Amino acid sequence: MIRLLLADDEDLLRGALGTLLGLEPDLRVAGEAADSLAAVQVALRVRPDLAVLDLEMPPGDGLQAATDIRVRLGIPVVLVTRHARPAVLRRALAAGVGGFVPKTTPATRLAEIIRAVHAGRRYVDPEIAASALTEDDCPLTARELEILRVVRGGAPIADIAAAVHLAPGTVRNYLSAAMAKLGAATRHAAAHHAWEQGWI
Repeated sequence: MIRLLLADDEDLLRGALGTLLGLEPDLRVAGEAADSLAAVQVALRVRPDLAVLDLEMPPGDGLQAATDIRVRLGIPVVLVTRHARPAVLRRALAAGVGGFVPKTTPATRLAEIIRAVHAGRRYVDPEIAASALTEDDCPLTARELEILRVVRGGAPIADIAAAVHLAPGTVRNYLSAAMAKLGAATRHAAAHHAWEQGWI
């Protein structure tokens, strides 16, 4: 029996997936969570054999929860997503995620993927993998990405500068460069675009 943690911020989807996976004779839902922080706490409490996490779960995201769960429990993780961005796939694989599948995957196929990942194999949706191989590289520098990560939290310039150990004017220069490269009107739009592409 493979005991599962299911985490998705959409109650209806999480409930439906739990019901469908529960029909499989060798799968059992041991715990559920509605956000990324709760996913880690539930995982620590119920000690599942594998976690199935939605990628787009506030606060933070499913990838951070996946990383925390892998580090703290050492169990395999399958990420499911509605918006499969190739850059996120690369980050997920680097973090040791065992499966990366779109939410359009049928439940019976997801059950097969869960079994494979539980057995130590990796699975990446073929269309996502093909897209990852042909995607253009990120035009932003490492420093610009670091600053945009902080911008996503909604911090003012002074707080961003303190977080990245730079002067406020230097932060403004990096943000201007990033906005120009991305064609974004505001720093928040630039950060959102970078997040959507999976760069941060």
